[in-house]
Order: sequence, then C-alpha cells, then structure tokens
Amino acid sequence: MTKTMDLTKGKVSSVILKFYFPLLATAMLQQLYSFADTAVVGRGLGDNALAAVGNMGSLCFLIIGFSMGLANGFSILIAQHFGEKNYPRLRQTLKGILFLSGGITVLLSALSILFLRRILILLQTEDIILHDSLMYGYVIFGGLFATIAYNMSAGILRSLGDSKTPLKAIIISSVLNIGMDCFFIFVLHTGVAGAAAATIISQVVSAGICLKRLAGIDFLKGENTDKKPDLRLYVMLLKNGVPMALMNSITAVGCMTVQYYVNGLGVASASAYAACSKYINMFMQPACTAGATISAYTGQNFGAKRFDRIKEGLHTCIKIALVSYAMLGSAMFLFPHLLAKVLLTGSEQISYAVQFLPICGVMLFSVDLLFVYRNAVQGMGFPIIPMMSGILEMVLRIGTISIFIGSLGFRATAFAEVFAWSGALIVNMSAYYWIFNREKRCSDPAFLVHINKSDCLRPVFRSR
Repeated sequence: MTKTMDLTKGKVSSVILKFYFPLLATAMLQQLYSFADTAVVGRGLGDNALAAVGNMGSLCFLIIGFSMGLANGFSILIAQHFGEKNYPRLRQTLKGILFLSGGITVLLSALSILFLRRILILLQTEDIILHDSLMYGYVIFGGLFATIAYNMSAGILRSLGDSKTPLKAIIISSVLNIGMDCFFIFVLHTGVAGAAAATIISQVVSAGICLKRLAGIDFLKGENTDKKPDLRLYVMLLKNGVPMALMNSITAVGCMTVQYYVNGLGVASASAYAACSKYINMFMQPACTAGATISAYTGQNFGAKRFDRIKEGLHTCIKIALVSYAMLGSAMFLFPHLLAKVLLTGSEQISYAVQFLPICGVMLFSVDLLFVYRNAVQGMGFPIIPMMSGILEMVLRIGTISIFIGSLGFRATAFAEVFAWSGALIVNMSAYYWIFNREKRCSDPAFLVHINKSDCLRPVFRSR
C-alpha cells in the first residue's frame, strides 16, 4: 500500500480532519520531546544549563528553520504535481530534491559549526553558559544531516497526503529521545551535550522510517525518460524553496536580536525566555499544524485547479486555529504562574515568565491565523510574499524590543512577538485573497477571452 491521500476528492472537512489529526499528534509529540529536553535539562542540570540550551534556540531556528523552509518549498511542488497526476514530473522533482538536499546539508553543517562561537559571543552570551551552549550547538549542527533528512522525507510524505507515517516515526523517536535524555544526563552525566545527542539519534531513527516509506510508494519507482540533470527544475525548486527558507531565517534573525537584548538583562531573563519560548512553540502547534495541512491541501488542489475546495479548506483550517486559540491562549492568560513553575525553579525567573505569558496568550490568535494564511499562499506557489512578511516580522520584532526594552524591561519581549505576528498576519491575509481571486479568474477560460494571459499572476509552479 502506498498510504498516500488524494486531497482533491471527498468531503472537504472530513478530508482535512483525517489528514490534520495525525499531523497534530506528530507536532505535539515533537514538542513533547523538546519539552522533555527542557524539563530534564532544567531539573537535572539547573537553570544555567536551561539558559544555555534556550540561548541556542534562535540560532538553531536560523539554521534548522532554513532547512525546514527549503523542505516545505520543495514539497509544494510535489503536492502540485501529485494533484495534477503528473507522475513522471513528480519523480523528476523528487530526484532534484534529493540532489539539492545533500549539497545544502554539507554547506549548512560546515558554516554553522565554523561560526558558532563567534555568533554566540555576538549575542552577548554570558561566560557562565557559553561552554554549554557551544557543546549543545556542536552536537546539534554536527547531526544536521539527520534533521534535514527527516524534514525533507516527512515533508514529501505530507505533500502526498501521508500524515500517518511521520506520526509513526515521531512516536518511536519520542520514546527513544526521552529515554536517552534521562540515560545520558542522569546515568552517564554527559550534560547538555547528552540532551543534544539524544535528539540527533532519535531523528536518525525517524528519518529512516520516513525514507523507508517513500521507497515503498509504487508511483515513485517508475523510470524517467530524461536521465540528464534538469537545470530548469533545480532553478524552479530553489525559486520555491529559498524564499521560504529565507523567511524562516529572517524571522530567526529577529528572534536572535530579541535574545541579544534578553541576554543583556542577565541569566535569569535568559532562563525565563527559554521557558516561555517552549510554551509559545507548544501552544501554537495546533494552528501551525492547520497551516501545514492547508499547505499540502492547497498544493494538491491548486495543481488540480479546484479553487472551490481551496476556499472551503481554508475556512475549515481557520476554525481549527480559532478553537486552538480559545483553549491555549486562555491557559497562558489565566495560569501563567502555574505554567512557569513547571519549567523554572527560581523566583526571579518565574516572575519574568508571569510577565510574558498573559500578553502573548491574549494575542495568540494572530500567530494562529498567520500560520493558516501564510501556508495557503505558499501552497498556491507564491513564496515571495511570505518571505516579505518575514522581513516585516524581523523589522517589527527588532524595532519593538529596541524601543521598549528600556522602559518595559522583560515585558518588551512579549510585545515584540505580538507586533511581529500581527504585522505578518495582515500582509499574508491580504495577499491570500488577492492571489486567490486573481488565480481563480485566470483559470476560467471565459475570463481569459477578455484579457491578455500575460496579465495573470504566475506562481513558481508551471506544468510541463
């Protein structure tokens, strides 16, 4: 069995929910073992070790987020070819993805390891946590091949409608990761490097499971008549993947700037920010998953030119995002002290977290809706606009933290997040409706009779 799913057929809400829930379980399990890393490090090694790991968060997102953006961009083309049932082109695209992924992995690994110390010093990393930050980073970036292999293979499977195999991979790797966390830290006493090693080993396992599933899909086994490298294909992949990768990295630059100011407030602030970031990442996952769902769903239906289904699917994912906000945003607003005490032990650190969580909890809807609209735009093959919104996020995040850190102190970090989310949401929401209405009209032969075809927008994706 191929276990792929054609998202261009069937009742929209049922198809989306069937695809969504395995993805949600996958995302929450990923957050669980990330949360377990944080809890084990914080409780087992102390708040300074937690600050060291948290200090690496924005830098990890800069590098790993770049690879995730590439994976998402590449996968959009897979989804569109699958939606139009162009299997020869799909296989050729998959071959191009594998080739580009190998080269990008080598480049990112080398650069991240080479410049790690310099970047941490630029971020005002305290001497007391610098060594642990370096140890954690060297292991994570040294194992980047496993992270990229999983992101690429899982992204391709999702674009083919398979959300269950990544779930299976994460279930196995999560159990393995949590067990190894405890073994490395409490038994072998390897410190933060042990937590990083547990993450990489578990990702090797999850990548292996996803790659094995890809190898078993029937229509991916056919032979292509064109054996020569297709330079136009590589350009197309990069045109779709690089803007999405840059969007993540540009956003990460803004987060790194916030980290710079947080580090300037002291280790207690760095620990609190690390804990708050974990909660933000975990509580946005249901909406983030709705975004991943609409990306694959829109990609397939855009390839099939089913604009009616795209519209209905967007509305379903918006409802999911708003339900998520009602539950999780409320928890951040009503129970900040309780949440803070789960990860933090110091009273000063807890007081900082209590300042941050309610502000972001009230405005969590903005980032929840952002995930849905941004991924819908990407799914239609227009990655430049989300990239531009990423630049806006960076500007708003940096501008807010630099202006208000002096008067608001640690609370400025929360306002930096809120302003960045809101600005990016406005851009992507406006872009979605403009692109959707334009592309829908341009797909109508009756409309094309009255205009020049060159006047229609052109996404990255083109059929051959």
